[in-house]
Amino acid sequence: MSETSKKYTIWIWVLSIAIPIAVAVLFTVRIPGVERLGFLPPIYATTNALTALLLVLALRMILKGKRKAHENLMKTCIVLSVLFLVMYVAYHMTSDSTTYGGQGMMRYVYYFILITHILLSIIVIPFVLITYVRAISGNFKKHKKIARITFPLWLYVAITGVIVYVMISPYY
Repeated sequence: MSETSKKYTIWIWVLSIAIPIAVAVLFTVRIPGVERLGFLPPIYATTNALTALLLVLALRMILKGKRKAHENLMKTCIVLSVLFLVMYVAYHMTSDSTTYGGQGMMRYVYYFILITHILLSIIVIPFVLITYVRAISGNFKKHKKIARITFPLWLYVAITGVIVYVMISPYY
């Protein structure tokens, strides 16, 4: 492993651990004097929807051999995911969590989707970072190999983020 690869690997694992911990800690923090940022959930849900759409478009671009378009779309997806995370944390630093009010089978469906969404949103972090580093390092064979895992995970997280929003939005 080259020195550059070692440095990337260290950063990938640091970020993959630090991001979920920071999000969990920031969930407990309230910003005094700042009003509830209740306008953010539909914006970050839209960001998730746009991410899902662009992920699919990026896949189509690479399958058509349009590498630069694919690269630009994937970088946009990463930026959108970071923006989502910032808005999500900001919202939760100004608002209490909303309880799902649905009943019966829908309650089980909601919690299944929510739990898998949360778990996979944590798991996908190192996959996205490793996939990205392999691409920018020009290691396209390994990039393609891990992207086959990263893509469906990331797409699931993006789509279920929208579904969770749609299901919880009546209870805000």
